[in-house]
Amino acid sequence: MDYHFRKAKISEAAKIWKILQHAILRRKEDGSTQWQDGYPNLQVVHNDIEKGQGFVLIEEDTIVGYCAVIIDDEPAYDKIEGKWLTTGDFVVIHRVAISEKHLGKGLAQMIIRYVEDFALKNDIYSIKADTNFDNIAMIKIFEKMGYTLCGLVYLRASPRKAYEKILATT
Repeated sequence: MDYHFRKAKISEAAKIWKILQHAILRRKEDGSTQWQDGYPNLQVVHNDIEKGQGFVLIEEDTIVGYCAVIIDDEPAYDKIEGKWLTTGDFVVIHRVAISEKHLGKGLAQMIIRYVEDFALKNDIYSIKADTNFDNIAMIKIFEKMGYTLCGLVYLRASPRKAYEKILATT
């Protein structure tokens, strides 16, 4: 299959929101508390796109995945219980979601690899992310892809596992 990763367009917000709604339901069905508090929502998607931080994974001409990619801006990460591996510039990955019809193909890992490439193209060598304690799938992805558990951060008063990966400069 032919995949590519690009900034989302505001005209794609409804399709992206549908992918996120299915992901929210999957989290609930898995017994997770993640994304069960009204976040994310359609306004979050609009804000991501308007700020140039919303990205889509495209298969041929179909949106199959979404995430937010943020440079140097996650205030919750300033108060980590633990210690980040680095203190310089970083890219944050938030709101990774894969279309219901495309699960099980390794696309979340593909999105993360694209984000890592994005960081390198911007001369940034640190990726930071977080996930809920009960999001076993994402925890396994971070571990498989070489992310280090650095401690806890709190988003919307909820403790989250905080991960970082230092990217190779070669």
